[in-house]
Amino acid sequence: MARANEYSRLIGAVLPPGVAADVVQRLQEEKGINRATVSGARGLDHLVQFAPRGTDDAVAMEILNVVVPAARADEIFDFVFDAARIDRPDGGIVFQHALSGAMPFTLPEGQKT
Repeated sequence: MARANEYSRLIGAVLPPGVAADVVQRLQEEKGINRATVSGARGLDHLVQFAPRGTDDAVAMEILNVVVPAARADEIFDFVFDAARIDRPDGGIVFQHALSGAMPFTLPEGQKT
């Protein structure tokens, strides 16, 4: 397990469908960050409206999680905010919190990411 002071922030985002993969690619290419996961989810979105207004139907959304060193947490948070276009209407939400540690994950040599 990585020491808490080495990788100790989790930046998370709830995003409209189709946004997270681009953010992950940009994180890797522009910031050298390769500790991210994307998963799909469905739920009611009373905080952010991915569905047409006035409906209570479950909607699809993406959950992005990025583990970053504490020293870069604010920089990467701002990058995710901008890359995901959180500031647009129905852009989603982004948050961060401390972790006690994180396990490194790497693909075997020659595997595509």
